Amino acid sequence: MDRAFVAAASPEDAGLILLEQAGHRVRPVLERQVTGRLNQVEKHAGYHLGWQDEKGRPCAGSSGKAVRPALALASAKAVGGRSRDALTAAGAVQMVHEFSLLHDDIIDGDRTRRHRPTVWSVFGVPAGILTGDLLLSLAFTTLADGPLRAAPDSLRCLADAVTELVEGEALDVAFERRRHVSLSEYTAMAAAKTGALMACACTLGALAGGAGRERAQLLGAFGRHLGVAFQIVDDLLGLQGDPAVTGKPVGADLAAGKKTMPLLAALASGTRQGQELAALLAGSASPEGAVPARAALLVAEAGGVSAARSAVHGELTSAFAALAEAVPTGADRDELRALAHVLTRRNH
Repeated sequence: MDRAFVAAASPEDAGLILLEQAGHRVRPVLERQVTGRLNQVEKHAGYHLGWQDEKGRPCAGSSGKAVRPALALASAKAVGGRSRDALTAAGAVQMVHEFSLLHDDIIDGDRTRRHRPTVWSVFGVPAGILTGDLLLSLAFTTLADGPLRAAPDSLRCLADAVTELVEGEALDVAFERRRHVSLSEYTAMAAAKTGALMACACTLGALAGGAGRERAQLLGAFGRHLGVAFQIVDDLLGLQGDPAVTGKPVGADLAAGKKTMPLLAALASGTRQGQELAALLAGSASPEGAVPARAALLVAEAGGVSAARSAVHGELTSAFAALAEAVPTGADRDELRALAHVLTRRNH
């Protein structure tokens, strides 16, 4: 991506362009790892990645937004390297992300992903688990076989990110069974579940671009804070997003017992609406019917939505502070700032 072109576009347009290009650039990396090397699982992986239909025929399904590859490629450029040097890192973090989605769909019982049936709902739970396991293994193969500088640091970074991601997901699931979760506990969960892999993407990209360890870690801090902001925005979309765009009904997270940032902020607000919300949820272990809709309204009235938006702003402020320390000159920060802009102002 030419920096002059990015600078000439609006931040949102520039971010969208970077995401689209990252998707196109990382696909061949994924295809080289998956296609022709496998038998039974290849069809399931191709289906999940949007290349094939359920019968293994080529199709033009969605492969997602390529957020993490875009962060890796932009981080390499931000430290003065070439984005192509970070392609294997981009492929590795995307495979870890896909692994997490395959397992999350099973854990949450989600039957739709990217506007079509999930792998487990089409091919069965074992297929979903094994396809996720496969992509996790291939992530490390991809990184180990690539030209990435500081390979031991890179492999450790990816391994640590996977550990955090799994722990974060486990916390998210555990929170569903708890009545009381603090905002600090939520932030720690989001930093692990979503922030760890975004931090890893930025760190690996920076290492691929020739950055030293300290500078790469600063870019990782940018990615982690951005990841928390991204997760909070996702929470808001689950509460107020357009179902035709998000693919799930308003209040679905509330109905599933998810402890989202807006919900927790509303419960901690001390307002009458917050108290009514707590009583409403306590009276229905598995909210159905009109309960999620009423709960969503109470979350907003208790200030949960505004508090969540304020938290997004705070995380972005911390992210940009780390970015400014890692990359003092403005021009080199443009692409990462554009990505941060589009990822925290999205409608899907």
